[in-house]
Amino acid sequence: MSKFKKFIPVNTPLINNKDALSVAKTIKSGWISSEGPSVKEFEKKIAKFLDRRFGCAVSSGTAALEIAIRSLGLNKNDEVIMPSFTIISNAMAIVKSSAKPILVDVNLNTWNIKIEDIEKKITKKTKCLMIPHIYGLANDMDKILKITKKYNLYLIEDAAEVFGLKYKNKQCGSFGDISILSFYANKHITTGEGGMLLTNNPKLNEKFKDYRNLCFGSKKNRFNHYDISWNYRYTNIQATLGLSQLKRIGKIIKKKHEIGNYYYKHFKNIKNIILQPNKLSYCKNIYWVFGIVLKKNNKNNISSVIKKLQSKNIGTRPFFWPMHKQDAFKKKNYFKNIKLSNSEFISKNGFYLPSGLGLTSKELKFVKDTVISILK
Repeated sequence: MSKFKKFIPVNTPLINNKDALSVAKTIKSGWISSEGPSVKEFEKKIAKFLDRRFGCAVSSGTAALEIAIRSLGLNKNDEVIMPSFTIISNAMAIVKSSAKPILVDVNLNTWNIKIEDIEKKITKKTKCLMIPHIYGLANDMDKILKITKKYNLYLIEDAAEVFGLKYKNKQCGSFGDISILSFYANKHITTGEGGMLLTNNPKLNEKFKDYRNLCFGSKKNRFNHYDISWNYRYTNIQATLGLSQLKRIGKIIKKKHEIGNYYYKHFKNIKNIILQPNKLSYCKNIYWVFGIVLKKNNKNNISSVIKKLQSKNIGTRPFFWPMHKQDAFKKKNYFKNIKLSNSEFISKNGFYLPSGLGLTSKELKFVKDTVISILK
């Protein structure tokens, strides 16, 4: 099979003419900073979409996680339970706050946290669960909420990878004390960079707004800042782009399903790979990315598959590297003598395929055909 004429990236965002015109209009208006009216409108509309009372836009999903941890008032060595297999932003937010991340393995089928192992890790120091939905498939939130209620724990729901996904009849991003989103370039709604915190608690929302904006003092002495915080503000330009895309969220979700379902239909019978379920009893996979894990008996290894795909001008990425194997944390003596076999296995043997909203039908078919020729 010959290679594709041009390189097919893992993600191609889809910014249409209406998006571009809305941004141009905002730039011409002069409302380009965080004080512009589109920021508040975007916050309100995202919150409404997720059935939340409050939304607070920030500079990234990582910033949202850091503010979330800080806003809950966790103290040094308070424990936050999270999966090892996830983006490093989850653990970084906990570590930077001086709290302690406690790692749980993931399910080999769903790649989400092993809910049955969470209670084994709960101690008197446990204050919070941080639960990310991985690669487009929701966690079983009823079971998660049952644990938080039983042990009186905070819940931070990381819905960065699943905007638009429903758990039963409720949107992911609507659960827990705090939920967070990301609007990075590869997300379902993108504003280049950006994120959002969501909550139903007005006191937490006030903390979000202060911590994203340097904790300014009172009107009498604005520049006497009352606490240590960040400049994690979000711009009116970004919000305008987000508002434009939010208008077509239904079409965006439909296309993500179409891409994922197409791959799944053609790959599900390949015996030497593992795929996330196409659907579970409580949700349909929204396919933020389409991942493939090579089984132990596979004739290929991860590096050879990636090289073969790249030789055909197909972009791919390896999976997240587990937290307990991260060099950054090893240097700080975190996670000593921890073995989480599922997290280690899928991290070593997983990769994902082009699935961006800008992917053409011709590109999609070529990727499918190439993957089958390599893996069968």
